[in-house]
Amino acid sequence: MPSVKKPSDLVVIPRDWLRDTLDVAVRRGRMTRDDATELLAELLRGRRSEDSGDEFPIAGYDDLTAAQVIERLKDLDTRELRRVRDYERRNANRKTVPSAAEQRLTGEHGG
Repeated sequence: MPSVKKPSDLVVIPRDWLRDTLDVAVRRGRMTRDDATELLAELLRGRRSEDSGDEFPIAGYDDLTAAQVIERLKDLDTRELRRVRDYERRNANRKTVPSAAEQRLTGEHGG
């Protein structure tokens, strides 16, 4: 049975605005078209709000060096790799980390 939401817990964002925003992110190289499509589908299904409580895939992430983060990437699944890559692009911007995550992602999908 679906849970009842309070109006103050809801946000209304037009589908076209979401699609346009993700298109801009893809054009700017901030995410791949596949990632944008997957994210839009998850948002429209309402799954992202449930995922927001998840812990970040790497404990103590912000205190680690780029080399330490890269070493831990081998233990992550595809979703976790994307999450680390996207976080790094938005925040710390250590160029070697998103690059290493992307290499692992493309390697897992046959290059």
